[in-house]
Amino acid sequence: MTKINHVCFDLDGTLVTSAKTIYKTTINTLNQIGINHHLPEAEFNKMIGQHFHDIFRHFAVDVPDFEYFIRIYKKNYFNFMDDSDLYDSVYETLSSLKSKNIKISLLTTKAQDQAEKIISHFKLDKYFDLIMGRRDGIPHKPSPEPLFFICNELKIKPSETLMVGDTELDIQCGKTAGSKTCGVTFGYRETEVLKTYNPDYLISSLSEINLLLS
Repeated sequence: MTKINHVCFDLDGTLVTSAKTIYKTTINTLNQIGINHHLPEAEFNKMIGQHFHDIFRHFAVDVPDFEYFIRIYKKNYFNFMDDSDLYDSVYETLSSLKSKNIKISLLTTKAQDQAEKIISHFKLDKYFDLIMGRRDGIPHKPSPEPLFFICNELKIKPSETLMVGDTELDIQCGKTAGSKTCGVTFGYRETEVLKTYNPDYLISSLSEINLLLS
C-alpha cells in the first residue's frame, strides 16, 4: 500500500453529528421564506451530504430562488448549533495524525465560509492544513475535482490520500481521484449501503484510522 501522507475528512456525519441542526435549520428556513414542504426527518437524514438541489428534488419541494434560500439558511444555521456535537475521538484522532506529520484537510459540500465557522466553533482550526467548502467554479462531491484541488494545494498525490466520510459521495470522490477510501458507519448512511460502494476500509470509530495507518 502506498504510504498515506494526507487524510481528508468529510464534515457532517463524519466529524460532527449535525443531523438535528441541519434538519431544524432547513425547516425553519423554508417556513421563514414561505415555501410549502413535506420533509420527514428520518428520510431527510438519509440524504444529508447531498446537495440541497438533489434533496429538494427528491422531496418535490419547489425553491424558486435557491440562492436566497441558502443565504437565509446560513444565517439561521448557528441558531441551532446546540443540537450539534463532535463524534467521539475527534480531537484525539486529529491530534495523533498531526503528531505523525500527516496532512489533514476537510472536504464538505457546505459553503466555504460556513465550513470555516463550524471548524472554528469546535476549536479544530489548528488541526487542518486546508478547509475546502463549496467554492464557485469547482464542482462538489462526488466529483474528484475538489479533492484534486486540495492535493495540489498541499503538494500531495491523490494516491497518498485517504478520503474519510460517511456517504457514497465521499467514497465516489476518493475512488475517482485515485485515493484510498474509508467509510464511517456511525454517520448518515447504513453500513450495507456504504458496502455497495466498495470503500477500501470501513470503520465504526474515528480512532480506528490510526490503526489503518500504523
